[in-house]
Amino acid sequence: MAGSEHDLRAYMADNSGPVIEDVARERKVSPRAVIEALPDEMVRLGTGGEFATAMRDIAGWGEVTLIVHTDDAIFEFTGAIPAGEIGRGYFNLMQPKGLHGHFRHERCGAIAFVERPFMGKSSAFIAFINVDGGIMFKLFVGRDDTRALRGDQLQRFRALAERIAPGRAD
Repeated sequence: MAGSEHDLRAYMADNSGPVIEDVARERKVSPRAVIEALPDEMVRLGTGGEFATAMRDIAGWGEVTLIVHTDDAIFEFTGAIPAGEIGRGYFNLMQPKGLHGHFRHERCGAIAFVERPFMGKSSAFIAFINVDGGIMFKLFVGRDDTRALRGDQLQRFRALAERIAPGRAD
């Protein structure tokens, strides 16, 4: 293991809760490298070719939070992810209002399933990672009225992880 990779793994073992993109920027590495440096029990990595499979499954979960984090803004959408289909080179979200748009699904290089503490609470999210190692967007398991992770969604999250990422991909 290269020195800097070892240092990043050690850092993430001691600090598993910071914002992935912030660590990537501070350490001058890709967000994918940060995710891969998380302790093994916190992350599972599958192939990007399962983009449509994952999105179709998530469309049945109910209210989740989608986050797009750029250098200039953090966009959050909380609601149900609409059904989608592939057409004209995109994965198209098929509703006219609310969350809608088009994803360049073929640029998805990996799908990471991450369960870790964040801001003092358990969190679970799926990071869709592009072929350059950046995060296209993240989808977070929803929370109930007590701010705990929704059990039904966590179960679906883990089942999807088992289908798409049956083991840690190093």
